[in-house]
This record gives sequence, C-alpha cells and structure tokens, in this order.
Amino acid sequence: MSLSFRFPAILVCAGIVSALSGCKQEQVKPQAAAPPVVPVSVAKVTQESVPTELRVVGTVDASSIVQVKSQIAGELVKVGFTEGENVSKGDLLFQIDPRPYEEALRQAEANVVRDRAQIVQSEAALARDSAQARFNETDAARYSELQKSGVVSKSQSDQSRTNADVAREAARVSQASIDSARAALDADIAAVAAAKLNLEYCQIHAPISGRTGNLLVHAGNLVKVNDVPMVIIHQVKPVFVNFSVPEQHLAAVRRLSANRRLGVRAFARDNPGQAASGALSVIDNAVDTTTGTIHLKATFENTDGALWPGQFVTTVLTLDTIQNASVVPAEAVQNGQQGQFVYLVKPDNHVEVRPVTVGRPFENKMLIDKGLAPGDTVVTDGQLRLFPGAQIHAVEPGKLGTGPS
Repeated sequence: MSLSFRFPAILVCAGIVSALSGCKQEQVKPQAAAPPVVPVSVAKVTQESVPTELRVVGTVDASSIVQVKSQIAGELVKVGFTEGENVSKGDLLFQIDPRPYEEALRQAEANVVRDRAQIVQSEAALARDSAQARFNETDAARYSELQKSGVVSKSQSDQSRTNADVAREAARVSQASIDSARAALDADIAAVAAAKLNLEYCQIHAPISGRTGNLLVHAGNLVKVNDVPMVIIHQVKPVFVNFSVPEQHLAAVRRLSANRRLGVRAFARDNPGQAASGALSVIDNAVDTTTGTIHLKATFENTDGALWPGQFVTTVLTLDTIQNASVVPAEAVQNGQQGQFVYLVKPDNHVEVRPVTVGRPFENKMLIDKGLAPGDTVVTDGQLRLFPGAQIHAVEPGKLGTGPS
C-alpha cells in the first residue's frame, strides 16, 4: 500500500478514537438529582352549613329530687328495693309495721258503730218525750178550762202545766243528745279516715320515677314522723344541664329563642364523641354581676341514661347557621411566622403556600373566611417534609408512611 492511501486511514482512526473519548467523558459527567416526591394526605375544601355555637362547661342536675321520709312512726319491717336501682312511680319502697294502726282503725270503726247506736237510742227517746210532751200540753189545756169552770182546783191546773213543761224540756234534752251523738259520729268517722290514712302510710311508695341512692334507714329500725330521709330519689329522665354564657350573647339568645327552641348538645368527658341532644328551656332573669355571665338551663330527655346528676359536661348551644361556608379539616391549617397557612395542591401535584384567614373550629374542622374556595385540595398530613414547589403523591389518610429519605 502506498503512502498516499495510508495517511487518510490514519486520520479516520484518529477521529474515531477522539469521538469515543468524547463519549466517555460525557458518560462520566455527574448529573443533578431530582427532588423526591413527598407522600402526603390531602382533602378537598368543602362547602357546608356551619352552626354558630357557644361551647362552655355545664353541670347535670336531676329534674326532680325527692327525700323520702315517713309520715308515721313505727318499726321498719321491709325494704322493697335495691340501693341504686331505678324505680317507677308507685313502686313499694318501705313497709312499716301496720299492726298498731290496724288496731287504731278497728277502734275508730267501733266508735262509729257506737255513735250510730247512740243516735238511734236518742231518736227513740226524742219520739217518746215528744209524744209525752204533746199529751201533757193537751192535758194542761184541759185542766186550764176545767179550772176556769171551777171543776178542778188551781193547783191541779198548775200541776198539769208543770208536767207539760217538763215533758217539753225532756224532748229538748233528747234532741240535744241526738245532736251530740251526731257530732261524735262525725268525729269518729274522721278518726276512721285518719286511721285508714295512717294505715296507708305504713306502705311508702315511690312518689316519682327515678334512681334511688344509698339506703339511709335499714329494716328493723324505728322511724319517726318526718325525721331523717330514708332514701333520696333523683329523677334522671329528663335531666337539666345548667351552664352560663358571657352576657354579650344574651341579646342573641333572647332574640333567637323567642322564635324557636334553641338546640343544645352535651358531651360527657368520658365519652366525648357521643352527644346528647336537648333544648334550651330557661334563661335566668338576671346577669351575674360578679362573673358577667347569664345562667341558662337546657332540658334533655336522657332516655339512654347517658347523663348523670352532678356530672360535668361540655355544653354546646347552637345559635344560628352560616350557609355555604368553606371548610377544611383542622389539621390542614398550619401556623407560620406570617400567620396561618395551608399547603395548596396545584393541578400538576406541586404545592404552594397559601395564607388563609380562619374562622372558628367545629367538629375537628376549621371554617375558612378567606384564602380558599370550595373544591381546592389541601394537604392534611405530611406537611413537615413539604416546601414551596414540592411535588407530592397523595395517599389515604392513616396510611402515610415515612417515604424515601
């Protein structure tokens, strides 16, 4: 091969070597790493009707409290209930020894029988004396006429008149005896009624339906009239919840309650997720000047017995409702140096920081007054790894993992 052909071949080889060397240099050049996709939980901004509520602490009171006492004296022979159980109105609670009162009733009834017999006897005596008086009056009149004719002496006429007067007074005595016997009968009839009433009092029945407390007097003890309570019954269906709100809400409460019953909910501390529903029933007639609050009372049917007298509850009074409000889960709102904000998810799955003006919280949600619109998507969990412009990957709430580091 001549030199003229070898030179171009050398040039071609040199070019190939140079190109390969350049490709190798490009392959070893480091490239910038893309930012990781952050897994987060998201939620939509919803449009809801949000109630205007006042949330305060209240106390539960029984709608009625009765101290059961004895109205007679005697030995307590029976207790008809178990401490702490529910009783219905009319249930037998206590039995007092009835024997002394049964004897008193029999004695009173015997007195009534005696009085009625006395009346019959007095009426018979009155009939006898009245007949005698009429005879003596006729006899006296006859003797008076005979005395005027000189047939009988004046003394005989006077004697006849005296006998008539005696018979007339005897009839009056019989009538008085009847009146006395009738008065005694009325008194003994009243004594029978009292004895029957005392006999009824030997059985003490529940005056209301409710729950009994501790037994304060046990069987075998002597009880006195209107002495210490034997048991205390609390009526727990319905119950009252007493609470106070700041006086600046008084005008709204009065205005709204004049047109409809205001709803009230109560949450027990041991079961904050379960609400009992009631209605406002009483607005106190004066503001407490020492606290600047107005006392309110709500009535709860308490059919399930969830509320207990003396219990502290979170009381929520619903005043009004805000229509078409923008609402987000409370955990979506973050606090920053410039105020509160949320991470707004854009259509390309990148996020931006969106300042918001929030209203009041309710039911683990937050009312948004400004900054968001219904349908917007916000981040509810995983915000600690976010920054403006970060790309996100949405996962179901509660299944958020740590993701790549």
